[in-house]
Amino acid sequence: MSRNVLITGGAGYIGSVVARSFIARGDNVIIIDDLSHSTIHSIPKDSIFYNSNINNKDVIKEITSKYEISACLHFAAFIEVGESVKDPYKYFNNNTSYSIELFNNLQNCGVNKVVFSSTAAIYGEPIYTPIDENHPKNPANPYGLSKYFIEKFLESFSIAYDFNYVALRYFNACGADSINYGEDHNPESHLIPLILQVPLNKREKIFIYGNDYPTKDGTCIRDYIHVSDLASAHLAAYDYLISGGKSDVFNLGNGNGFSVQEVIDCARKVTGHNIPQEVVERRAGDTSVLVASSQKAKDILKWQPKYYLIEDMVKSAWDWHKNNPNGYNK
Repeated sequence: MSRNVLITGGAGYIGSVVARSFIARGDNVIIIDDLSHSTIHSIPKDSIFYNSNINNKDVIKEITSKYEISACLHFAAFIEVGESVKDPYKYFNNNTSYSIELFNNLQNCGVNKVVFSSTAAIYGEPIYTPIDENHPKNPANPYGLSKYFIEKFLESFSIAYDFNYVALRYFNACGADSINYGEDHNPESHLIPLILQVPLNKREKIFIYGNDYPTKDGTCIRDYIHVSDLASAHLAAYDYLISGGKSDVFNLGNGNGFSVQEVIDCARKVTGHNIPQEVVERRAGDTSVLVASSQKAKDILKWQPKYYLIEDMVKSAWDWHKNNPNGYNK
């Protein structure tokens, strides 16, 4: 049965891939995005698009009165850790305050199911790895804290009202869904596309922010998850809520950690480029190791990622960047 799904941030990297996944299975997708960090060229042609901020009450009323919205998938957020340290107001205002307004407006308009794009950054420096959902939450930067506040708000909202949510705490999204749909942030802050800018002659070298972390090679270790696997997890979370599932939180990762140095070395192998590197000072707010346990998502949501090898993830990203050297603005 076809349903109407509202996706905020549906012009963004992950949101646009998730939107296409819903459309591919026959659902109707309505997208809200202000295009502040995305492009209209990434929006699926078969979707309905509203160019608006997410806290616009009138737009929410218009959408919910026009379409019977089954649930909202909320991606719209600022995501740069370093910027959040320098400008915390921007992050708490957009990521937290605007989201609270969105959820309240949705609730008032009869939409009581939300899949929230959360982050592993809420955990902070890990006490143990792999990190499961019960790990203590101690965000090391305003970005992570802005997302954690929303999780706590949703928890309270769910207790007080007829409202259920799934918060998906994912680790480092990467890769491309195909040679047509990939990662195009402006400005770019994610490691893999930054590395790939070197063989594309967009930068001379890649910077490593610190090589004195307590890891095997001194560089930070992250759990990378392919964007296609993220998309399938969001569909699974949506189906879980639609079928009567109660509010819950899930980690999304592949359970393998790769260091910054390992990812750079992998990119050298995939691209055939020597990719010069330079070690600089640590970046504020970075933690040494973030690796997920996603067993709960596999058990309850019946989710199974397909990508485990970093080579496959980097190759899919490289194939997209080669085909789209100027991003979506060809």
